[in-house]
Amino acid sequence: MSTATITPPPAPSVNCSPSIVLLTAADVALLPRSLATTDVKYELHDGRLVVMAPPGYLHGIRQNRFGSYLYHEGERRGHGTAVSEVGLLLRREPDHLVGPDGAFLTASQLPPLLSPEGYLITIPALVVEVRSKNDTQPEVDAKVQEYLGAGVLLVWVADPEGRTVTAYRPDQPATVFTAADTLTADGVIPGFAVAVANLLPAT
Repeated sequence: MSTATITPPPAPSVNCSPSIVLLTAADVALLPRSLATTDVKYELHDGRLVVMAPPGYLHGIRQNRFGSYLYHEGERRGHGTAVSEVGLLLRREPDHLVGPDGAFLTASQLPPLLSPEGYLITIPALVVEVRSKNDTQPEVDAKVQEYLGAGVLLVWVADPEGRTVTAYRPDQPATVFTAADTLTADGVIPGFAVAVANLLPAT
């Protein structure tokens, strides 16, 4: 009698990684604003929760400077509304919720559309990001492309250490404004002209 070796079929692979729970803007609105003794802020990156520390003192000062100039040079002149550190829904399902350091909505965008939680749905014409020491260039580039892809017309990335503001527009090369230059917002805020040295003074 002949014999044969029967090889059993391979066992099905089992994915042991935990399933990822995607959250919504409504979920974020219900989260506590402090964990233990530390204040926190949240973002949603395509439904994935990102817990972030609040801005530091110097970051807050720089953020406030941009907001102040956007208010005085833009909002007070009737060109729109300036906001600081606002929750912005770039897209839905899954929700992508970010918190830029500043933004400007033109008069034609007012009143803006808001989510039930009060987050901006209308994509601002201008967004401001103040770079932190831990921000890598790929991270900054990815964030800029997300803003532009969502419909932002002008993104300012401020680099406090280099005292520069880099302006990004769709389908155009980036423009770097140094401390010796005057920052403009052509096509978004008519007549906006502020010295970069005033926005990012030497420390």
